[in-house]
Amino acid sequence: MVRMPRAPGPALAAQRGRQDDERSFERFFVTHYERVVIIAYRALGDRQAAEDVAQEVFLSFHGRVDPSAEWAPGWLWAAAAHRALNVARGSRRRRDRELRVASTTYAPNPEDGAIASEQRTLVRACLARLPQREAEILAMRASGLSYADIASAVGVQPGSVGTLIARAQKSLRKELNRAQTSR
Repeated sequence: MVRMPRAPGPALAAQRGRQDDERSFERFFVTHYERVVIIAYRALGDRQAAEDVAQEVFLSFHGRVDPSAEWAPGWLWAAAAHRALNVARGSRRRRDRELRVASTTYAPNPEDGAIASEQRTLVRACLARLPQREAEILAMRASGLSYADIASAVGVQPGSVGTLIARAQKSLRKELNRAQTSR
């Protein structure tokens, strides 16, 4: 007597579905992890803190967003910029991070190193005072995202990104001027 294989039951089908979801998420993670870290690093200036942000963003992503959705990378990049900027706004952590960065920065001339460190600190502080969307756009652009990627992340047409970047840069320049004149 030949036995015919039974159709998989609902529990087995659900398990296979979860395995497929996990594989899909793993592929998505491998594809986008470094980009998320770079976006966070641009806002934070600290690789370890950027990796922490990436971990938090992917944990939030997992189970909430379908990795195969067309808009999933944009959601991920915007979430990375948003979370990184929130971290940068924390003054105690920012001071600790800047001290670690300053102590590991190679500067052939101590004066040049001090000036560069001070400028980075000033730019990050001004970036943290910008409206959230402008700061996110600048962080994503500085991390190397294309206009199309930024458009996907913030939900606008690619043709609008240049204008948004220009406005955000203008706001950052105003904030930098205000900070420098108040010294």
